[in-house]
Amino acid sequence: MLFAVVAAVAYALDQVTKALAVALLAPGEVVPLVGDLLGLRLVRNPGAAFSFASGATWVFTLIAAVVVVAVLRTARRLGSRTWALALGLLLAGAAGNLTDRLLRAPGVARGHVVDFLELPNWPIFNIADTAICTAAALVVLLAVRGVDVDGTRARAEGSGA
Repeated sequence: MLFAVVAAVAYALDQVTKALAVALLAPGEVVPLVGDLLGLRLVRNPGAAFSFASGATWVFTLIAAVVVVAVLRTARRLGSRTWALALGLLLAGAAGNLTDRLLRAPGVARGHVVDFLELPNWPIFNIADTAICTAAALVVLLAVRGVDVDGTRARAEGSGA
């Protein structure tokens, strides 16, 4: 249940904020929110962070689709609230950017992702990107702590237990 709620809320927040950014921001114009720390700037990104591999949009479309399927398959084994949070955020982020790649110009599987949040010396990003990064941090934390998706703790090698 937590998994589905987190995924739905984060996905909706991503899509609503992208729609607002497209409707209210002029491309390239900066709207300061918190001084020079956080601003809004509308950018349509065909690649990954820093517009990396901008000519391979279809590859990112395929990767996002694979991530969505993998998360949905993995979620059937959920037994940990923290894993549910992590996978819900990952699903929302991947699905949010996948939606852009499938439905936005210039066309299906080639659409550009709407980015609009700007920090100094950092690539412009969106809520989906934030969800993906937060999920990654949680996955690393869970892996370090030895917590499996089903909520069990991994046994130490050679412990015989």
